[in-house]
Amino acid sequence: MIKAIIFDFDGTIIDTETAWYTVFRDAYAQYGVDLSLATYAKCLGTNLQEFNPYTYLVTHHHIELDVEAFQTSIQQSHAQLMAKETVRPGILMWLQQAREAGLQIGLASSSSRQWIDQYVDTLGIRDFFDCYCTADTVTNVKPDPELYLQALEQLGIKANEAIAIEDSPNGAQAAVAAGLYTLVIPNAITKQLPFDTGHQTLETIAQYDLQDLLAVFIS
Repeated sequence: MIKAIIFDFDGTIIDTETAWYTVFRDAYAQYGVDLSLATYAKCLGTNLQEFNPYTYLVTHHHIELDVEAFQTSIQQSHAQLMAKETVRPGILMWLQQAREAGLQIGLASSSSRQWIDQYVDTLGIRDFFDCYCTADTVTNVKPDPELYLQALEQLGIKANEAIAIEDSPNGAQAAVAAGLYTLVIPNAITKQLPFDTGHQTLETIAQYDLQDLLAVFIS
């Protein structure tokens, strides 16, 4: 029996990821560097240890760059693009229907709580979530399953009683490894990336209600 739905945040609830890639790609181009999606994808849904887009021009292309100023410029450009974004189609409906159905709702994100707070308040969705598991609350972020295992513990449920909603390969890998039923809703960026197996995929959820979602995993 499904008792909870656990959402990823970036790229799943609101598409922050397309804007990040657009901003970094355009900034790299100014220095004559082509930032491929395959390279950038190494930091999607996880931390910046394997690929840090703020320092890559310096460490790998040996370009003289004020990293702090570059980071500030990138973040300002991203904020301008994000001012046009809102909750992805269908997500708010699922949040409302899950609450009405008495399901618990968790959030498991590799981002910091400070980053998430600025959006859940602006979007008016803070009170939907019964737990917030973020980069601040775990040792290892996705693709490690720790965030999902922590969410299960905080919600007091077993892995086979929860559905994870994800958008990225790293996120899906984490949820599947934790034993959750996993649904991937790729965005404009992540739909171009290769995924492992073990999950279901929907290109969009706008035309599906919560009962449709549950039917995918309990049929």
